[in-house]
Amino acid sequence: MTAAHTTLHIIREEHAAVSAVLRSLLLMIQRGPAGESGRFFDVLRAMLFYIDEFPERRHHPNESDLLFPRLARASAELMPVIRRLEEDHVRGEGKVRELQHLLLAWELLGESRRKAFTDALETYVRFYLEHMRTEEIEILPAAEKLLSGQDWVELDLAFERDRDPLAGGDRDPCYEQLFTRIVNTTPAPIGVGA
Repeated sequence: MTAAHTTLHIIREEHAAVSAVLRSLLLMIQRGPAGESGRFFDVLRAMLFYIDEFPERRHHPNESDLLFPRLARASAELMPVIRRLEEDHVRGEGKVRELQHLLLAWELLGESRRKAFTDALETYVRFYLEHMRTEEIEILPAAEKLLSGQDWVELDLAFERDRDPLAGGDRDPCYEQLFTRIVNTTPAPIGVGA
């Protein structure tokens, strides 16, 4: 793989990891607590924490602070899609926090709060999958064509340094328990749970 493709490869791997977590969240809510409410809510909280911790706080800032400005300088025609993606990044963090609150309400207040969480989660998953699709169809091919060798050197260093552990990045010991909990409890495609 050439240096120009390393960042693109990382972005696609991170998108695949997030997509797997999002689809697993949907599988989990379709399955429901099934008599194991403590374990069920625990893994949903862990998955939402992962989304907040890695994609929202690491992946998106790399795109917003490093990739998008370079693309905006290279092609003014990309500005409408970059603006839309930036707005998604800003809204995304709030949406995850809202989901965390709605999940806690379901857990603590009971079944009457389930629908609010599941509706919000389904909306969020559609939003996030569409966001990643837009990046992969419109942004990544443009980056491949427009960015310079020096751009790729700088991007590769930054994206490699802050890579998502679920997408090939270094495993940080402080996150091992989180990932073990997610993988052991969550159904496929991300986990090995039932």
